[in-house]
Formats: sequence, structure tokens, C-alpha cells
Amino acid sequence: MEEKKGFFRRLVSGLTKTRDNIVSGMDSIFHGFSKIDEDFYEELEETLIMGDLGVHATMNILDDLREKVKTLHIKEPIECRQLLIDSIKEQMDVGETAYEFEERTSVVFVIGVNGVGKTTTIGKLAGKLKSQGKKVMIAAADTFRAAAGEQLKEWANRASVDMIGGQEGADPASVIYDAVAAAKARKVDVLLCDTAGRLHNKKNLMEELKKINRVIDREYPEAFRETLVVLDATTGQNALAQAREFNEAADITGVVLTKMDGTAKGGIAVAIQAELGIPVKYIGVGETIDDLQKFDSEEFVKALFYREED
Repeated sequence: MEEKKGFFRRLVSGLTKTRDNIVSGMDSIFHGFSKIDEDFYEELEETLIMGDLGVHATMNILDDLREKVKTLHIKEPIECRQLLIDSIKEQMDVGETAYEFEERTSVVFVIGVNGVGKTTTIGKLAGKLKSQGKKVMIAAADTFRAAAGEQLKEWANRASVDMIGGQEGADPASVIYDAVAAAKARKVDVLLCDTAGRLHNKKNLMEELKKINRVIDREYPEAFRETLVVLDATTGQNALAQAREFNEAADITGVVLTKMDGTAKGGIAVAIQAELGIPVKYIGVGETIDDLQKFDSEEFVKALFYREED
């Protein structure tokens, strides 16, 4: 329980910039308007869109708010605060987020463009799973990025897990082939694969992922598959666009949002779940291994709207 509280505190402070960006704007609307009229809704709409919640989620949230205001005969703008919070939570609902790969023999693909914190995420994830008593191995199959292998090796050493591959320019599918053979021989629970990071050529990306998937279908059919896309929260709407594109190229099962603590665009977490229906499974709010935590939309919204007096 103590750890949970510790992370909630970190989440609250990590969301400071986002809170200043969205919530302070909203609160000034709730307090600044004396009645609920079109101007009131328009101001809210602007604040939500500027806060990177996305047009789709914003429209749904406001439709929902209008509906509730009518049904409940609400007259005071300040009474809309909690209703708005509830609507944001509803928009983020993607059902129960499952972490099945933790409980089964599995292969986890981690994809994402360069610079989003993909390597770091894999390292932190390896450390987390290892601390849960899992046998973890890393496959360095993003072979097009210079020095990716060395950086990953450093994380593998830090987490004390084995790594396969890392040769620049090697064929990614052959790296996965070797890694699968090693994972089976060493009875590994979770094989974390650092895979393609090139989105600008989606056709190549799709082909590469298909090839890798065929290797696993053939060599490791019993393994559970998870595909996580790593996105940099500081890029806001751009992160949403990347998620959408990667989702067309691969069957994304979850999102990892990094650099949440350095951004005013944390509202993007709402947009991703509302627009794509894909759960954000982990968020990063700092540098240490403990700063990568499972994402809980209830906690997120609570932390976002947190006030000292709560």
C-alpha cells in the first residue's frame, strides 16, 4: 500500500504541468461563469482540445456533460466540475486492462520511433518482471538504429537478464529466431523484443513485423503475444498519430507513455484510450526503474484533478 501511495504522489507531481495546462483553465471557467450557457461550453471545449484530449474525446465529454446538466437540472457552473471528471473517466474506459503476458510464457514486442524512450522502457520492464521472479530475456531486433544494441546491452546488464542479438544491420527476423531458440532452451518466461522503430516507411515496417510473426508462429506457437507501442507524451497529438499508424501496421495491445512528468500534454492519455480504444498499460514519470508503473485511468484522472484540500 505504501508503494501505491508513493507512486500516486509521484503521479500528482508528475502531472503538474498537465494540471496547470488543463485543470487550472477549467477551474477558472467553473469559477468565472455565473451561468451555464454556450460560451461556457465553448470555453471548456477549447481548454480540453488545447490540453491534448483530442477532438473526438472532447466532443463526447461535452455531449455527456450537456446531457447530465439537462437531466439533473444543474444551474451552477461549479457543479459541473465533478460531472466533467466523471465524463473523462467514462471516455477512458477500455474495459479491464489485462497484463496476461506477465502470467504466461510470452513474447512481448516493443515498437516505437527513435527517441521516445523505447530502449529505456524495455530495460525498466525487464527489471520489473525480474523483480516479480520471472525469467526474462531481451532480443535486440531493432537492428537499423546505430548503437541500439549497446544501449540495450547496458540495460540488460543492469537488470541482470540475458540478451540475444545487437549486431547492427542484422536481419531482425533472424535475431528473433535465435532469441526464441535461446528462450526455449533456457526456459524463459518473458522474451522482450526490441523491434522496428521506423514508421516513415510503413510498408517495410509491416513486412518486417509479418516476417517476425511468422518466425514465432512456426517456432514458438505456444507463446502468448503482446505488442506494446512506446510513445513520448511530450509530443501530444503527434503521439496519437503514431499510435494510430503503428496500430495499422501491427496489432497493438497496449501503449507505454513515457516522459509524462516533463509535459503539459498528459491529456494525450485520454485521447489514446478514447479514440483508439487501446489501453495505456504503463506510464513513465521519471528516470528510475520505479518510475515506470502500470497505468490506471481512475488514478490518473484523480491525480490530474488533485487538489491539496482533497
